[in-house]
Amino acid sequence: MDPLMAFLCLLSLYPAGYCPNPGISVGAVRTGSRFGLGDKVTYRCSSNLVLTGSAERECQSNGVWSGTEPICRQPYSYDFPEDVAPALGASLSHLLGATNPTQKKKKSVGRKIQIQRSGHLNLYLLLDASQSVAEDDFHIFKESASLMVDRIFSFEINVSVAIITFASKPKIIMSVLHDNSRDATEVINSLDNVNYKDHENGTGTNTYAALDSVHIMMNNQMQRLGMSTAAWQEIRHAIILLTDGKSNMGGSPKLAVDNIKEILNINQQRNDYLDIYAIGVGKLDVDWKELNELGSKKDGERHAFILQDTNALYQVFEHMLDVSKLTDTICGVGNMSANASAQERTPWHVTIKPKSQETCRGALISDQWVLTAAHCFRHAENSSLWRVNVGDPNSQWGKDFSIEKAVISSGFDVFAKKNQGILEFYGDDIALLKLAQKVKMSTHARPICLPCTVEANLALRRPPGSTCRDHESELLNKLSVPAHFVALNGSKLNINLKTGTEVVSQDRTTFPDLTDVREVVTDQFLCSGTENDDNPCRGESGGAVFLERRYRFFQVGLVSWGLYNPCGNSNKNSRQKAPRGKIPPPRDFHINLFRLQPWLRQHLEGILNFLPL
Repeated sequence: MDPLMAFLCLLSLYPAGYCPNPGISVGAVRTGSRFGLGDKVTYRCSSNLVLTGSAERECQSNGVWSGTEPICRQPYSYDFPEDVAPALGASLSHLLGATNPTQKKKKSVGRKIQIQRSGHLNLYLLLDASQSVAEDDFHIFKESASLMVDRIFSFEINVSVAIITFASKPKIIMSVLHDNSRDATEVINSLDNVNYKDHENGTGTNTYAALDSVHIMMNNQMQRLGMSTAAWQEIRHAIILLTDGKSNMGGSPKLAVDNIKEILNINQQRNDYLDIYAIGVGKLDVDWKELNELGSKKDGERHAFILQDTNALYQVFEHMLDVSKLTDTICGVGNMSANASAQERTPWHVTIKPKSQETCRGALISDQWVLTAAHCFRHAENSSLWRVNVGDPNSQWGKDFSIEKAVISSGFDVFAKKNQGILEFYGDDIALLKLAQKVKMSTHARPICLPCTVEANLALRRPPGSTCRDHESELLNKLSVPAHFVALNGSKLNINLKTGTEVVSQDRTTFPDLTDVREVVTDQFLCSGTENDDNPCRGESGGAVFLERRYRFFQVGLVSWGLYNPCGNSNKNSRQKAPRGKIPPPRDFHINLFRLQPWLRQHLEGILNFLPL
């Protein structure tokens, strides 16, 4: 048969408006075998299993079944974060399928809380403090909520946070109507001061009243802003309910959800403006039926989960917060979840190829500038042939950019101290590359924060009058500071930064006549390589040496030189630890960006906004 005819015959088996067979998950019983437009199917679970997802689904005009795939599960089972992550794997604007590793041959789709600088997000945190939630579990709720707040404020977006604890009655700790609801420090302080015993005189569980207090708050805000104004209509609302779902008073909480949907005018066109997540965290005896009923029911999505601890919730939050819509150059944002790719974890990391070979690494510090080491270009002649490979969500191999301009420190001269018996010297080992085109910001390409800039000051949540010295005091405030660099294979490795070292004096091969170690290791360098530190390999030079603070990443140095190459001269992906007792010890040295501030300011004025020294 002609292939086109065969295809048309196949299409005729599925008339317009029909939905595919919705299937039956293990342990479920389905009623309904018609899959036409408007037809409904219902599900229940056999034996003692509980149903999560939609008990009823309807075939819609777009050929998609309404609601969420029903799954039957053990009543006391947990969702593992790696299973929940794919369920939260779609942004607000797209329903993208993601395979759940525990549900073979099935797809589970979820919605992320969209992070945007424009517009506004109201986040409502509801913490169950009723008698059926133990005090230890309530503390896990508090810790989880603080984690969510700290993370969401790290994006510098317009967000207001409400905090409501509840048992027999709700208690509003923070309202979105209050100015403090936009201040991360105030919100977290309020959460820290929340007391489980506030509800000891009324220990029932009135989830309806808790959700109704959100409805009243929304109504008050609508009255204040005006029902028909864009200021009200463009607010997105996300409710996170941390509970065991054991309502025993106040009536059905679903009625309060219906009222919330009505006031927000939630319909097929405005579905994106409300998400309700019903989450149990801790070793709780959860009422799955109620949790499942309260979580949003959106086509192919799931919003009800139970997680074992805050670490599991943290991984889920990483997937709930969608940074792919951040089109500006917000610095230092990396995806820290277990399911993220290496490039998503360190999206500033780039590979530099002066002669078509990968010889060095570097870091995006804006949408067009890369910071790296000067020694990478000692033997590179024609800069028109150089390429910088930047992460690209559309290609696992990234995207190559040509160089418009290279700025290599005039103070760098590897042979500057040869007459003093120092065969190689790496002072001023710093360079900047301007890419020929601007990099499109994505989850795979985003600049790292440079200290002493306004951008880094915002990320550190420091007051506007802060100085470069303040940043150094905050970021390098210990004798040994945990930090990271990126390996040849993209993984994030660990070091501890120290200032000053004597070990190079023991290296008689490289420094045969050295009398004063300070001639080699100047105050421009940070040192690593002690204890259990990883050592950078050749080819990792120029890469960022960075720290994490407040869920953001800050570059304090760049990989310059070392006394040991763990990759040897053969397999670049096989790292060898230095033999014990090796002389000299395997120390590494990194350019300290706080010491190169004048040079950075000279060449990046107008690119970055620098703080006073």
